[in-house]
Amino acid sequence: MDFKKTILWAVFSMSGLLLYNNWQVHEGKPSLFAGAPATATVASDKTAAGNKVDVPTQISGSSNVAATPAVNATAIEGAEKFTLQNDVLVLEISASGANVIDAKLLKSLTSENKPIELFQYTPTHKYFARSGLISLNNGDLPNHTSTFKLVQSGKDGSGRPFAVLASERNGVKLEKTFILNPGSYVVDVGHRVTQTTNNPNPLVLYTEIVRDASQEQKIGPFGGAFSASTFTGPAAYTDKEKFNKLEFTAIDKNKITIPTQVAAGEPAWIAMVQHYFASAWIPGDKTARDIYAGRIDNNLYRIGMQTPLGVVASGAAVVEKAKLFVGPQEEKVLETIAPGFELLKDYGYLTIIAKPIFWLLEKIHGYVGNWGWSIILLTILIKLVFFPLSAASYKSMARMKEVQPRLTAMREQYKGEPQKLNQAMMEMYRKEKINPLGGCLPVVIQIPVFIALYWVLLSSVEMRGAPWILWIHDLSVPDPYYILPIIMAVSMFVQTKLNPTPPDPIQAKVMMYMPIVFSIMFFFFPSGLVLYWVTNNLLSIAQQWQINQMFGKKPAK
Repeated sequence: MDFKKTILWAVFSMSGLLLYNNWQVHEGKPSLFAGAPATATVASDKTAAGNKVDVPTQISGSSNVAATPAVNATAIEGAEKFTLQNDVLVLEISASGANVIDAKLLKSLTSENKPIELFQYTPTHKYFARSGLISLNNGDLPNHTSTFKLVQSGKDGSGRPFAVLASERNGVKLEKTFILNPGSYVVDVGHRVTQTTNNPNPLVLYTEIVRDASQEQKIGPFGGAFSASTFTGPAAYTDKEKFNKLEFTAIDKNKITIPTQVAAGEPAWIAMVQHYFASAWIPGDKTARDIYAGRIDNNLYRIGMQTPLGVVASGAAVVEKAKLFVGPQEEKVLETIAPGFELLKDYGYLTIIAKPIFWLLEKIHGYVGNWGWSIILLTILIKLVFFPLSAASYKSMARMKEVQPRLTAMREQYKGEPQKLNQAMMEMYRKEKINPLGGCLPVVIQIPVFIALYWVLLSSVEMRGAPWILWIHDLSVPDPYYILPIIMAVSMFVQTKLNPTPPDPIQAKVMMYMPIVFSIMFFFFPSGLVLYWVTNNLLSIAQQWQINQMFGKKPAK
């Protein structure tokens, strides 16, 4: 077996995989490294009375779900707005539907030093939360199209800002209460339903998150083709089926599956996820529920949850509580909100490796107080853990470098006779006690850890806006002066010099140009990722040079 070709194909395969993955994401398809999307059916949209409908008439065979008309964009834009604010979050609630149509994250700033606006309702971008009532035999109930009036606002006895909005239709009154807690991205939302007439129809409360399929702008002249990409779209969690991500393109093709029926007592929530941030509805009472998702208009999607309220007696009232989360995917915060909520920060298939890596990274940061130095120290620790494997790999490469002249001579001697060449090479490997795969297998074993670390650095909002030193003011964006990618290219060039030179001139040239290709790709990667690779390369060079000095002096027989 030709060891150099094995190494070359391993490098090219990994490079091709990464390039293909980024191209897939650029084309709106799921990432190869992301968690697996589910496959099956999704609740489809219906029409009733000639109007477009954006709540399904039936969810998973249930007979207690009816339809409501589509949201009126003009009504929302022209309606009165009400504002709630704490020290981290500013919410804007529209009188049209009492929908939460704007949310500013005061501690997460844009490059222009303005708060991130997660929820928006503009002509170019729609992303908001809504709720309302439906009934199988009476669709004209207070819902997300109704006009709500402000009943009360201010601060409660605990000093929390709140607002109460109400609307009444056909003898059914719906009051929505929004309460903001200090320092929290969680909004306590209460739905109080009062029946003022005799109505035998069972009522259903729905809570939804709606957004378009717009993606975050990719950095670099090639757009998303070479940029790091993460999942954007709806997601659902149940205790039984865990975390399910729903690709927009899969929704369009009706090829998704979600755990539509949630048993009583089973934790569940729905969410809309994007890079670093998310929003979610988390129900309060663990009653039986239905989850659904679908497209409600061109480039407009939703995920929702329906809660049966049953028949409400005349003069009686029922209250359904929920939480609305709008904020960053900070792992420590997510873990305290709901069961499985930390899965919003998605590491894909390698979560089992990535979570301990982030835990260690966070512990290191607790001591050094700088995410850049934390990345460097974490890379050193990982390098130490894999030192025996790396040492075995470099020893094998050092021994391979010794026998290069003999391999070259063999190729000349058995030119055009591949079978005899392979026999001669295997015999030489046996006599010299060299494993031709010895330099490759240890690297392959480490690949899952490196990919997991890649996703930790890419997915962690903690890196957003975090400086390192000098010119690196934000580890989540590319190096503004491309210094780290250039250093990485130089380090890769040095590594190629330390490795055995391929006897094939074409292979040798390819290996020489590889650092340039990789450095161009890394020009558009977050500087935190490049810092990790630079540190790893420098440590590898030091280790490989030392082993070459120790084992590279022994002459081949």
